[in-house]
Amino acid sequence: MLWLQAVLLLLVLPSRGQDTTTREPGGLIPLPKGACTGWMAGIPGHPGHNGIPGRDGRDGTSGEKGEKGDSGLAGPKGDTGETGVTGVEGPRGFPGIPGRKGEPGESAYVYRSAFSVGLETRVTVPNVPIRFTKIFYNQQNHYDGSTGKFHCNIPGLYYFSYHITVYLKDVKVSLYKKDKAMLFTYDQYQDKNLDQASGSVLLYLEIGDQVWLQVYGDGENNGLYADNVNDSTFTGFLLYHDTNWSPLT
Repeated sequence: MLWLQAVLLLLVLPSRGQDTTTREPGGLIPLPKGACTGWMAGIPGHPGHNGIPGRDGRDGTSGEKGEKGDSGLAGPKGDTGETGVTGVEGPRGFPGIPGRKGEPGESAYVYRSAFSVGLETRVTVPNVPIRFTKIFYNQQNHYDGSTGKFHCNIPGLYYFSYHITVYLKDVKVSLYKKDKAMLFTYDQYQDKNLDQASGSVLLYLEIGDQVWLQVYGDGENNGLYADNVNDSTFTGFLLYHDTNWSPLT
Protein backbone atom coordinates (compact mmCIF):
# COMPACT_ATOMS: atom_id res chain seq x y z
CA MET A 1 0.00 0.00 0.00
CA LEU A 2 2.84 2.35 0.82
CA TRP A 3 4.57 1.88 -2.62
CA LEU A 4 1.29 2.62 -4.44
CA GLN A 5 0.91 5.91 -2.62
CA ALA A 6 4.50 6.84 -3.55
CA VAL A 7 3.85 6.16 -7.31
CA LEU A 8 0.77 8.36 -7.32
CA LEU A 9 2.66 11.14 -5.61
CA LEU A 10 5.42 11.07 -8.22
CA LEU A 11 2.90 11.25 -11.02
CA VAL A 12 1.16 14.32 -9.61
CA LEU A 13 4.17 16.42 -8.66
CA PRO A 14 6.20 18.13 -11.49
CA SER A 15 9.77 17.01 -11.93
CA ARG A 16 12.65 19.26 -11.03
CA GLY A 17 13.38 21.67 -14.01
CA GLN A 18 9.92 21.17 -15.49
CA ASP A 19 8.81 23.84 -17.99
CA THR A 20 6.30 26.18 -16.50
CA THR A 21 4.71 27.09 -19.83
CA THR A 22 1.00 26.82 -19.65
CA ARG A 23 -0.70 24.56 -22.00
CA GLU A 24 -2.84 25.82 -24.68
CA PRO A 25 -6.46 25.02 -24.71
CA GLY A 26 -6.97 21.55 -25.97
CA GLY A 27 -3.23 20.90 -25.99
CA LEU A 28 -1.17 18.27 -24.15
CA ILE A 29 1.23 18.99 -21.40
CA PRO A 30 4.68 18.42 -22.84
CA LEU A 31 6.91 15.92 -21.12
CA PRO A 32 9.70 17.30 -19.02
CA LYS A 33 13.01 17.61 -20.63
CA GLY A 34 15.30 14.71 -20.10
CA ALA A 35 12.52 12.56 -18.70
CA CYS A 36 12.38 9.02 -19.76
CA THR A 37 9.25 7.73 -21.15
CA GLY A 38 7.77 4.67 -19.56
CA TRP A 39 9.62 5.13 -16.25
CA MET A 40 8.47 3.37 -13.05
CA ALA A 41 8.83 4.22 -9.34
CA GLY A 42 11.33 2.34 -7.23
CA ILE A 43 10.58 -0.13 -4.49
CA PRO A 44 9.87 1.60 -1.07
CA GLY A 45 12.83 1.54 1.25
CA HIS A 46 12.99 0.00 4.69
CA PRO A 47 11.55 1.98 7.65
CA GLY A 48 14.12 4.16 9.33
CA HIS A 49 15.46 3.64 12.84
CA ASN A 50 13.56 5.04 15.81
CA GLY A 51 14.69 8.47 16.72
CA ILE A 52 16.09 9.37 20.12
CA PRO A 53 13.47 10.02 22.85
CA GLY A 54 12.22 13.56 23.06
CA ARG A 55 12.49 15.80 26.09
CA ASP A 56 10.12 15.34 29.06
CA GLY A 57 7.00 17.31 28.69
CA ARG A 58 5.90 20.00 31.12
CA ASP A 59 4.19 19.03 34.39
CA GLY A 60 0.48 18.75 34.04
CA THR A 61 -1.98 20.60 36.25
CA SER A 62 -2.76 19.12 39.66
CA GLY A 63 -5.74 16.81 39.75
CA GLU A 64 -8.69 17.07 42.12
CA LYS A 65 -8.25 15.97 45.74
CA GLY A 66 -9.06 12.32 46.17
CA GLU A 67 -11.41 10.86 48.76
CA LYS A 68 -10.16 10.16 52.32
CA GLY A 69 -8.79 6.68 52.65
CA ASP A 70 -9.61 4.16 55.36
CA SER A 71 -7.83 4.39 58.71
CA GLY A 72 -4.74 2.25 58.96
CA LEU A 73 -4.16 -0.41 61.60
CA ALA A 74 -3.06 0.79 65.04
CA GLY A 75 0.67 0.56 65.53
CA PRO A 76 2.36 -1.05 68.54
CA LYS A 77 2.38 0.85 71.84
CA GLY A 78 5.42 3.03 72.23
CA ASP A 79 7.76 3.23 75.20
CA THR A 80 6.74 5.30 78.19
CA GLY A 81 8.12 8.78 77.88
CA GLU A 82 9.90 10.74 80.59
CA THR A 83 7.84 12.58 83.17
CA GLY A 84 7.12 16.08 82.07
CA VAL A 85 7.69 19.24 84.05
CA THR A 86 4.98 20.06 86.60
CA GLY A 87 2.60 22.54 85.13
CA VAL A 88 1.41 25.79 86.60
CA GLU A 89 -1.33 25.49 89.21
CA GLY A 90 -4.70 25.83 87.58
CA PRO A 91 -7.55 28.06 88.67
CA ARG A 92 -9.63 27.14 91.67
CA GLY A 93 -12.50 24.83 90.81
CA PHE A 94 -16.16 25.15 91.68
CA PRO A 95 -17.42 23.89 95.05
CA GLY A 96 -18.22 20.19 95.05
CA ILE A 97 -21.52 18.53 95.82
CA PRO A 98 -22.26 18.37 99.58
CA GLY A 99 -21.42 14.99 101.15
CA ARG A 100 -23.76 12.66 102.94
CA LYS A 101 -25.08 13.55 106.36
CA GLY A 102 -22.78 12.31 109.10
CA GLU A 103 -23.62 10.09 112.04
CA PRO A 104 -25.20 11.80 115.03
CA GLY A 105 -22.55 13.16 117.36
CA GLU A 106 -22.53 13.38 121.11
CA SER A 107 -24.98 15.73 122.67
CA ALA A 108 -23.76 19.24 123.30
CA TYR A 109 -25.37 19.04 126.71
CA VAL A 110 -22.84 18.60 129.52
CA TYR A 111 -23.90 16.02 132.09
CA ARG A 112 -22.79 16.83 135.61
CA SER A 113 -22.66 14.74 138.74
CA ALA A 114 -20.20 15.46 141.56
CA PHE A 115 -19.87 15.73 145.31
CA SER A 116 -17.23 16.40 147.95
CA VAL A 117 -18.02 15.93 151.65
CA GLY A 118 -16.22 15.59 155.00
CA LEU A 119 -16.55 14.25 158.56
CA GLU A 120 -17.72 16.46 161.38
CA THR A 121 -17.31 13.91 164.22
CA ARG A 122 -15.42 10.72 164.91
CA VAL A 123 -16.82 7.46 163.56
CA THR A 124 -17.71 4.96 166.22
CA VAL A 125 -19.97 2.42 164.49
CA PRO A 126 -18.34 -0.16 162.14
CA ASN A 127 -19.89 -2.04 159.18
CA VAL A 128 -22.39 0.69 158.29
CA PRO A 129 -22.05 3.55 155.76
CA ILE A 130 -20.04 6.47 157.13
CA ARG A 131 -22.14 9.65 157.18
CA PHE A 132 -20.10 12.57 155.85
CA THR A 133 -22.21 15.55 156.84
CA LYS A 134 -19.78 18.39 156.11
CA ILE A 135 -20.80 19.42 152.57
CA PHE A 136 -18.15 21.04 150.33
CA TYR A 137 -20.02 20.48 147.06
CA ASN A 138 -23.26 18.68 146.26
CA GLN A 139 -25.02 20.89 143.71
CA GLN A 140 -26.82 18.03 141.95
CA ASN A 141 -27.81 16.47 145.32
CA HIS A 142 -26.66 13.04 144.17
CA TYR A 143 -25.03 12.47 147.56
CA ASP A 144 -27.40 11.80 150.46
CA GLY A 145 -25.97 13.12 153.73
CA SER A 146 -28.61 11.31 155.78
CA THR A 147 -27.44 7.87 154.57
CA GLY A 148 -23.84 8.61 153.55
CA LYS A 149 -24.45 7.13 150.08
CA PHE A 150 -23.92 8.51 146.58
CA HIS A 151 -26.79 7.70 144.17
CA CYS A 152 -26.06 7.34 140.45
CA ASN A 153 -28.48 9.30 138.25
CA ILE A 154 -26.37 9.38 135.06
CA PRO A 155 -24.74 6.17 133.80
CA GLY A 156 -21.08 6.43 133.00
CA LEU A 157 -17.54 6.33 134.37
CA TYR A 158 -16.95 7.85 137.81
CA TYR A 159 -13.89 8.69 139.87
CA PHE A 160 -14.00 8.25 143.66
CA SER A 161 -11.38 9.12 146.27
CA TYR A 162 -11.09 9.45 150.03
CA HIS A 163 -8.56 11.03 152.34
CA ILE A 164 -8.75 10.01 156.01
CA THR A 165 -7.13 11.39 159.13
CA VAL A 166 -6.21 8.53 161.54
CA TYR A 167 -6.04 9.14 165.27
CA LEU A 168 -6.11 7.03 168.46
CA LYS A 169 -6.88 3.73 166.66
CA ASP A 170 -6.01 1.78 163.51
CA VAL A 171 -8.24 2.25 160.48
CA LYS A 172 -9.74 -0.29 158.11
CA VAL A 173 -12.08 1.22 155.54
CA SER A 174 -13.56 -0.08 152.33
CA LEU A 175 -15.40 1.51 149.42
CA TYR A 176 -18.63 -0.25 148.52
CA LYS A 177 -20.70 -0.44 145.36
CA LYS A 178 -24.08 -2.16 145.55
CA ASP A 179 -23.25 -4.00 148.78
CA LYS A 180 -19.91 -5.21 147.41
CA ALA A 181 -16.54 -4.01 148.71
CA MET A 182 -14.50 -2.67 145.77
CA LEU A 183 -11.47 -1.15 147.55
CA PHE A 184 -9.76 -1.71 150.93
CA THR A 185 -7.44 0.58 152.91
CA TYR A 186 -5.66 -0.18 156.16
CA ASP A 187 -3.56 2.21 158.26
CA GLN A 188 -1.84 1.41 161.56
CA TYR A 189 -1.98 4.17 164.11
CA GLN A 190 1.33 5.45 165.51
CA ASP A 191 1.09 6.38 169.21
CA LYS A 192 0.67 10.09 169.95
CA ASN A 193 0.72 10.97 166.26
CA LEU A 194 -1.79 11.85 163.55
CA ASP A 195 -1.66 9.63 160.48
CA GLN A 196 -3.18 9.76 156.99
CA ALA A 197 -4.77 7.10 154.77
CA SER A 198 -6.21 7.48 151.26
CA GLY A 199 -7.53 5.56 148.26
CA SER A 200 -9.05 6.17 144.84
CA VAL A 201 -10.74 4.15 142.09
CA LEU A 202 -12.57 4.40 138.76
CA LEU A 203 -15.98 2.71 138.59
CA TYR A 204 -18.62 2.34 135.90
CA LEU A 205 -22.07 2.98 137.38
CA GLU A 206 -25.56 2.42 136.08
CA ILE A 207 -28.63 4.34 137.13
CA GLY A 208 -29.63 3.35 140.69
CA ASP A 209 -26.14 2.16 141.77
CA GLN A 210 -24.98 3.37 145.19
CA VAL A 211 -21.44 4.01 146.46
CA TRP A 212 -20.28 4.63 150.04
CA LEU A 213 -17.48 4.18 152.58
CA GLN A 214 -17.65 2.12 155.78
CA VAL A 215 -15.37 0.73 158.49
CA TYR A 216 -15.00 -3.03 158.23
CA GLY A 217 -14.03 -5.45 160.97
CA ASP A 218 -14.61 -4.92 164.69
CA GLY A 219 -14.81 -1.63 166.53
CA GLU A 220 -11.06 -1.59 167.18
CA ASN A 221 -10.38 -0.38 163.61
CA ASN A 222 -12.48 2.78 163.49
CA GLY A 223 -9.80 5.41 164.04
CA LEU A 224 -11.30 7.92 161.56
CA TYR A 225 -10.90 11.40 162.95
CA ALA A 226 -11.88 15.00 162.17
CA ASP A 227 -11.81 18.31 164.02
CA ASN A 228 -11.59 21.99 163.13
CA VAL A 229 -8.03 21.61 161.73
CA ASN A 230 -8.06 18.01 160.48
CA ASP A 231 -10.41 16.61 157.86
CA SER A 232 -11.46 13.23 156.54
CA THR A 233 -13.07 13.60 153.09
CA PHE A 234 -14.97 11.59 150.50
CA THR A 235 -15.20 12.81 146.86
CA GLY A 236 -16.67 11.53 143.60
CA PHE A 237 -17.54 12.88 140.15
CA LEU A 238 -18.61 11.81 136.66
CA LEU A 239 -15.77 11.62 134.10
CA TYR A 240 -18.00 10.98 131.09
CA HIS A 241 -21.50 9.67 130.62
CA ASP A 242 -22.58 6.60 128.68
CA THR A 243 -23.16 7.83 125.10
CA ASN A 244 -25.80 5.15 124.52
CA TRP A 245 -27.95 6.71 127.22
CA SER A 246 -30.27 9.66 126.90
CA PRO A 247 -32.51 11.28 129.54
CA LEU A 248 -35.41 10.79 127.11
CA THR A 249 -34.99 7.00 126.86
